[in-house]
Amino acid sequence: MKKKPVLVAILLAAVVLGFIFYTTFAGGNSRYRVEICIAFNGQTECRTARAATRVDALRTATDNVCATLASGQSELERCRNTRPTKENWLSGQ
Repeated sequence: MKKKPVLVAILLAAVVLGFIFYTTFAGGNSRYRVEICIAFNGQTECRTARAATRVDALRTATDNVCATLASGQSELERCRNTRPTKENWLSGQ
């Protein structure tokens, strides 16, 4: 008698895990993809990011670039406010 609720719970967990896997790894919600390059403190780095919105894709790519170029919070903020030297929209323009 207890087998049915256990099977339902396992099935529900599989569906939830499948949805998480799809949206995370298959880019289900990632309509926009951008590559940006930023020159900061004498170095230039480029990164690509995906997101559901154009603003989020640009912010994520910028954060990824600045994480490698800046050290400390004040430099990180200055880097985030630096205009990209390259902005190439790969999808979702």
